[in-house]
Amino acid sequence: MSKHPYKNLSLFSFVILYLMSCHHGDQNADPEIKPVAQVKVTTLQNKNMEQQVTLTATSVYLQRSQVNAPVAGFISRVNIKYGDAVNQGQVLYELETKERNALGNNAVGEDSNVKDFGKITIKAPAGGIVTTIDRQQTGEFIMEGNPLCTITQNGNLAFQLNVPYEYHSLVQGNNLCSIVLPDRSQLRAHIVKPLSSLNTSAQTQMYLVKPLQNTFLPEGLVATVLLTTRYKPNAQVLSKECVLSDELMKNFWIMKLINDSTAIKTDVKVGIRNINEVEILSPRLNTSDRILSEGNYGLADTALVKIIK
Repeated sequence: MSKHPYKNLSLFSFVILYLMSCHHGDQNADPEIKPVAQVKVTTLQNKNMEQQVTLTATSVYLQRSQVNAPVAGFISRVNIKYGDAVNQGQVLYELETKERNALGNNAVGEDSNVKDFGKITIKAPAGGIVTTIDRQQTGEFIMEGNPLCTITQNGNLAFQLNVPYEYHSLVQGNNLCSIVLPDRSQLRAHIVKPLSSLNTSAQTQMYLVKPLQNTFLPEGLVATVLLTTRYKPNAQVLSKECVLSDELMKNFWIMKLINDSTAIKTDVKVGIRNINEVEILSPRLNTSDRILSEGNYGLADTALVKIIK
């Protein structure tokens, strides 16, 4: 028997109290807070899918009308400004010949028989856009044949398409294409004909492409032309932002919501791809499935997320 029972009892009580306090402290500890990613979602579409090759084209106007002075004279009136749209037959300039200018307006106005003597009106030979103005100052003297302005006919807009020769057969078999402008708007167009010239250093052939609808664009605008290489009807299609991959582009996956706050990693097999969309070959998805389109990069499987609009 211990000679100090009370001392041992006190030590035992201290140990019990210490363990209880530690356990109580664990209960009061803050629970682990998992990060929540803010994401946007989209859904699958079943639609026709095209795989496309991207080429470069430059805008050019095939027909211009230069307006020249028919006689030497003084510019008495200018009715146009740079960038104006004009119709065929619209009065652009009014000139006075040297003889009328020498007589003076008062002398001409007194005799009704010569009121239009030496007065020349110059009309637009075709409708279009005024793209250059060589003379716009009233009172300025201009020699016969000198240019006054240039009208670009907006119905004659075309694109010069540079095609590497290995795509020659592809272009021959596709009459229709899409032109993507720098602001990402698109024009449907058709390939009219090849031009005879070949760029020997780049080994590219020039083709003429015309938009299906009349539009006015600056000349020299660089655009992208999309030519279809493959076509598949009724494909499973997602926007390219939804599909993630490893560095070698061999393994692909998407992040799919299983509820309003949890996204799981789903491996997919991809098919046709273009600049905006990707075909999903497998697994079979539902159009009601919510797929992460933003905020999905770097998320782990079963990640906690918050949907934002």
